[in-house]
Amino acid sequence: MPVTSGVRSAGTIELLERDDELGTLYGALRSAVDTGEGRVVLVRGEAGIGKTALLERFCNEVDDEARILKGACDSLFTPRPLGAVVEVALATGGHLESVVSTTTTPHAVAMALISELERVRTILVLEDVHWGDGATLDVLRLLGKRIRQVPGVVIATYRDHELDRRHPLRTVLGELAGGDGVIRLSLTPLSPAAVDRIAAEHAQDGEALYRMTGGNPFFVHEVVDGRLGEIPSTVRDAVMARVARLSEEAQETLELVALGHPQTEFWLIEAHGSLAAVDECLDAGLLHAAGDAVSFRHELAQRAVEESLSPGRGLELHRNVLTALEGASETSSDLARLAHHAEGAHDADAVLRYAPAAAERAAALGAHREAAAQYARALRYVDRLDDLARAATYMRHSVECYLTADEDNGLASIDAALTTFRQLGDPDRIAATLRWRALTLLGWGLGTAANEAANEALAILEQLSPGPEIAMTHTLLASLAMVDERADEATREAHTALVLAEQVDSIEARIAALASAGAAGGLRGDDDCWEPLTTAVHLAREADLENQVGRAFLLTGMAAYRARSLERMRAAVHEGLEYCSERDLMVWEDVLLAMRAWVELAEGSWEAATHTAAQVLARNCTLSSAQANIVLGLLRARRGDPGATAALDEANAAIERTGQLWWTGQAAAAKAETAWLEGRPLEIPALTDAAYAAAIERDASWPLAELAFWRRKAGLEEDVPHAARGPFATQLHGDWRRAAEEWAEAGCPYEVALALADGDEPAQRRALDELSRLGARPAAQIVARRLRQGGARGVPAVSRRSTQANPAGLTAREDEVLRLLGLGLRNAEIAQRLVVSRRTVDHHVSAILRKLDAQTRSEAVAVAHRRGLLEDG
Repeated sequence: MPVTSGVRSAGTIELLERDDELGTLYGALRSAVDTGEGRVVLVRGEAGIGKTALLERFCNEVDDEARILKGACDSLFTPRPLGAVVEVALATGGHLESVVSTTTTPHAVAMALISELERVRTILVLEDVHWGDGATLDVLRLLGKRIRQVPGVVIATYRDHELDRRHPLRTVLGELAGGDGVIRLSLTPLSPAAVDRIAAEHAQDGEALYRMTGGNPFFVHEVVDGRLGEIPSTVRDAVMARVARLSEEAQETLELVALGHPQTEFWLIEAHGSLAAVDECLDAGLLHAAGDAVSFRHELAQRAVEESLSPGRGLELHRNVLTALEGASETSSDLARLAHHAEGAHDADAVLRYAPAAAERAAALGAHREAAAQYARALRYVDRLDDLARAATYMRHSVECYLTADEDNGLASIDAALTTFRQLGDPDRIAATLRWRALTLLGWGLGTAANEAANEALAILEQLSPGPEIAMTHTLLASLAMVDERADEATREAHTALVLAEQVDSIEARIAALASAGAAGGLRGDDDCWEPLTTAVHLAREADLENQVGRAFLLTGMAAYRARSLERMRAAVHEGLEYCSERDLMVWEDVLLAMRAWVELAEGSWEAATHTAAQVLARNCTLSSAQANIVLGLLRARRGDPGATAALDEANAAIERTGQLWWTGQAAAAKAETAWLEGRPLEIPALTDAAYAAAIERDASWPLAELAFWRRKAGLEEDVPHAARGPFATQLHGDWRRAAEEWAEAGCPYEVALALADGDEPAQRRALDELSRLGARPAAQIVARRLRQGGARGVPAVSRRSTQANPAGLTAREDEVLRLLGLGLRNAEIAQRLVVSRRTVDHHVSAILRKLDAQTRSEAVAVAHRRGLLEDG
């Protein structure tokens, strides 16, 4: 890759080794111009890698071909909702500005933004989306889904090394992966040759410079800047050395700007700093101006200055800024910014004035992570509130924690609210809080505690006048019965809820009860279960009760799962995901995504199931992750890949605490199948005893049949339970032909093959062909062995795993590098170990990250462990 240049010119850093990336950006624009179909370009890289410089060059060279719009996400501890989009809206004005200025949904904002982009050919740059709030990320996700209808280019930059496992941007990136209009660019550090050239131009030691900076362009250029006079040991030293050369006024202005996230307006500097000093900071290359405000040219420099402030100086500046912002009408609606400075100023009253309001606005926009953080900020001063306000703040915080899978903090806030309501002796609020506690516990797999809370709520409500709350509590009890496979009890609770909902005239309670009744009927095998489920979805949509729409789709999927109707299940998942993802209903989106992974497993789309399961695990929702791990465990077992037991054990860690047969039955069946495929059939009885006994006790028809089927594989000649039904029950009765037909009607090719494997020689040969097509090596080997033992001739050999390609598509050398990464070695150490160049190792690591769909080395190792790629090493 050619080196463009390595020197500063007129205060601008010239690009190095970015010709290919520029070419990709030009290609994206050309495609939009020629076809009218837009592109989203995701540009990732570490801080200082040159993302901004790359985009500035590109935008400068094509500004006569398209309108340039820019917005940046800020690094507030609690980001402003839609911060980057607000900047764009202020530049465009019109309808977009009108929509953004009102409390609305990310879906509405995205639609307004798309309309604006359709109007004029545009290059939209959204910088630092790793700092974006939930609403901004939802807008980005929706843009990605509809980008082909926009005649322009959307470019989003982010720092991949700042994305931990639970970071919400990972979900967005996963959903955009593979999209027709999505392009990914990964910016890598400069090569030693490029750094050596820069060092030579500045009379520096190139090898030492590369060793110190790792080729990070910002680090390199900051260190070699002639105004510094020497090479400091860290970038922090470099920044602070530059700051030390400024006048006292300029340093004080820098300190003010360092606290003024995301930028500091000129009027604010004029009130508390020096406008004249701003020019000095601009000339020094530390700040850059944009419109009527300035900000640091690089976040690392801003952070270095901010962290250098003494506690007293920081407190003084926060107080000054807060006072100024409160007196400025144009910033009075920037609640997140006001709350940030209020906390920095240690102004408890101001925090309680702004943080809850900022949280409420963030929640209304679907930015639930930011809402939870703002409520948490308010709770740090909760002792200043009266009892009722304190409990209400705890409850609102718990709701946002529930939506963002923050289990510990969510439960702690619920319990704090409950304690206060008990002290106040308010039975209505006590009961409502107990029901919410039960619902939260149910979602996190704490079944016993959820039942206790729900029943306590019901006992209180039965002493009060009937209202919607008691109907909703019976609906919750129906859900608890459903996941414990107590179908008759679930039906009774659902019908009780329906009667109460009609009595109190609550449309929400009626919708919830209808969905519960339909799902309970699905557990019982009732053919008329679909009508109440369809009605629930329709009524919830009509009443705009988004949460109930999501729940109804989930229960429809559960009923279809029990009926093994993949067509109905696929439709519910597809429609539900489309609805929920556009409205930020994460609580339902997570479980529907996990359900999609199961559908893909059942229909034989195993590569898609692997990808979807990985998406689910990245979202870190307890029970959804358990479902994903069951899917991954079965995928690995059926393919003969290592790591099946590890995935199932991880699922079981969450499932055991539920005590609910819906989950324990699935886990037991998956473990039994894995033991059979791995040649450990004698372990099946112990793996299934508890779940099988529970299924017998409850007359749970499907778990009974499935568990009995696998116990039969272990040689247990038990009577077929009278309540067993479905294709597994048909196989237990010895009718393999009908079982194969039933599985085919359901759309489950793997199970079709298992049924045929119990048949005559022609059926077994068909089973072997189908299993080989699916890549189900262990089951294919079992069938091939059975054929040979029966005297069949010409049975094709089933390849062993050692002769197959690496399951992740890694080459032998990449597999070796991955194992050394797993030992914690750095690239230079791996190069020394393998006696190759550092650059060669860099290429191998890049290929590993791409093939494992990982953003960092540590994530690649984690993915490899989850997929069992390191277990035999």
